[in-house]
Amino acid sequence: MRIATWNVNSIRARLPRVVEWLERVSPDVVCLQETKCLDEQFPREVIEDLGYNVELYGQKTYNGVAILAKRRIENVIRGFPDDGPDAQARVIGATIEDVMLLNLYVVNGESVGSDKYAYKLDWLRRLSEMVDETYDMSEKVVLTGDFNITFDDRDVYDPDAWRGKVLCSEPERDALAQIMSHGLRDAFRKFEEGAGHYTWWDFRTRGFQRGNGLRIDHFLMSPPAFDACTGVEIDLEERGREKPSDHAPVIATL
Repeated sequence: MRIATWNVNSIRARLPRVVEWLERVSPDVVCLQETKCLDEQFPREVIEDLGYNVELYGQKTYNGVAILAKRRIENVIRGFPDDGPDAQARVIGATIEDVMLLNLYVVNGESVGSDKYAYKLDWLRRLSEMVDETYDMSEKVVLTGDFNITFDDRDVYDPDAWRGKVLCSEPERDALAQIMSHGLRDAFRKFEEGAGHYTWWDFRTRGFQRGNGLRIDHFLMSPPAFDACTGVEIDLEERGREKPSDHAPVIATL
């Protein structure tokens, strides 16, 4: 099973790129983030015509997550168990065959010390509680998506410049470590220990052309999923095409 994660930065703006990529790469499962549309605005028929089942959790203009799969999507969950009516559309989970999948668009946090940063840390605390209470790590569990956090300095093109800033601050990394402590492992690091591998590059500074990126899109796996994982690839070719998302797709093979 090939599972992809991709922050598309607006499904409607990026639809030609998404369609071409799905036709070319043809993963079994795709987790999208930042779809930025209501469920009824999502181009469902276009995606279904490519052979994918579609499950959505969208909202107007911001956020939004989706799962696309060539296989049956079962046991769909949307949001945290204690979410209220004004919750942001950032979490969608499902079971696909023997894999329990959770697709996440983690809060960005804006800047360290801001209200949005405090919200991010609390959101991550709630995610940790959900993972602990919901998932059995003796099964194949896969958390994926845009985590908006780097694990360590290897994931940062200029660690000194980013030190202590949002996406790279110690409280964020500690919160991510707490989630990992439930039995999850970073699947990318099973295959690549070195620095210089990124999944996001800032449009405003021509980051991709300059090689200035961050690795913030992850696959976190339980031991059975981690053991079954035979590769994790970052699709740099897609990021280098015309009118791309600022994120590259990442594909894990189980």
